[in-house]
Amino acid sequence: MKPFYQILALLIFLGAIIACNNQPSNTTTELAVPVSVNDIKPKSIEKIINTTGTLAANKTATVKTEISGSYKLMVNPKTHRPFALGDLVDNGQVIIQIEDAEYLNGLGLESKKLNLEITEQTMKKQQSLYEKGGVTQLDYRNSEVNYTNAKDAFDKANIQLAKMKIRAPFKGVITNLPAVTNGTQVASGVEAFSIVDYSLMTIDVNLPEKYINEVALNQLVRVMNYTLPNDTLKGDIKELSPAISTETRTFKGIVEVPNPDLKLRPGMFSRADIVLARKDSVVVIPKDIIISNQRGKSVFIVDNGTAIEKRITLGYENQTEAEVTSGLKKNDRLVIKGFETLKNRSKVKIVK
Repeated sequence: MKPFYQILALLIFLGAIIACNNQPSNTTTELAVPVSVNDIKPKSIEKIINTTGTLAANKTATVKTEISGSYKLMVNPKTHRPFALGDLVDNGQVIIQIEDAEYLNGLGLESKKLNLEITEQTMKKQQSLYEKGGVTQLDYRNSEVNYTNAKDAFDKANIQLAKMKIRAPFKGVITNLPAVTNGTQVASGVEAFSIVDYSLMTIDVNLPEKYINEVALNQLVRVMNYTLPNDTLKGDIKELSPAISTETRTFKGIVEVPNPDLKLRPGMFSRADIVLARKDSVVVIPKDIIISNQRGKSVFIVDNGTAIEKRITLGYENQTEAEVTSGLKKNDRLVIKGFETLKNRSKVKIVK
C-alpha cells in the first residue's frame, strides 16, 4: 500500500501548485496615459450671435439718357483710355456725351444769354429812374418781370444743355456699360451705365427670436467673407425691426460696414458676428475638449500625475471657446489632448 500513498501525496502536491498558479495576482501595474496640458490663464470672451447675409452696396444707380443723339464715350483721364467696367469715377464726372447739333441749336443759348443781359440792364435803369421819379412803379415792375422771364429761359436752356452730358451721380465704380459704338444714334431713356458706391456696405440679417431683447442699435459686428479669412471688418447694427416673422421666428436687422479699401464686394456672401456682451479675466477653455453625457459637462485636469475629472458649468460661448463659471480655476492644468480615453483618477504622463 505504500506506493499508493506516495502517488496520492504526489497528486495532492501537484494540485496545490496548479491552484496557486491559477490565483489572480493582487498587484497590477497601471500604464500612464500620455496627455497634453495647458495651464489655465484668465482671458476675455464675447457673447456672439453668428449669422450670415449678402453684402449690398450702400449706393447704386442706373443712369439713362435723357435725350436722343449721337453717342460718344469719354476718355478716363486716370487711365487715358475710354471709360470701362471697373473704373472708379468721381461725383459729377462726364462719362458719356450725347451730340446733336439740331438740339443744341434749338436751345438758343446765346440769344437767351444776350436777352438776359439786356433785360438786366433795362431793369437796373428802370430802378434808377423809379427812385428819381422818372418812371412809374408799373414800368419798373414790368422790367423786373422781363428780367425774371429771361433768367428762367436761360436757366432752362442750361438744364437742357446739361442733358447732353451724362455724369456720374456720385463717386463710385462702373458696374455696367452697354457696348455702343461712338457715333451711333441712341434714343432717350436707354441705359447709359450703372454705378455703385461700395465704400459703405450693408447686410440684411435675420436673427433668432430669443435675442430680440439683447440685440441693440450700434452694437459691434465683425464681418468676414469666406474667401478673405484674414480681412475682418468692423461694422455695427444700424436698423432693427420690432416685428417677428411668424414663419421663421426671426426678426430683421441691417448691418452697416465701412469698406474703405473696397476689399468686400457687392453680392458677396459673408459671415456677420454680432457682439452682444464681453467678459474680461475669466476662465475660458476650448469647446472641443468638453465631454458631455447624462451627468452633465466635464473636463480633465492633471494633479500630481493623476487625471481628475471636473464637472463644469458654462457661461458665454462662441464658435470655438466657452467660459467656465464653476469647476475650474486659474492655473489648473487642463488636459487638451489624450482626454478621450481617460477615467477619473487615471495615471497620466504629460507630453508636448
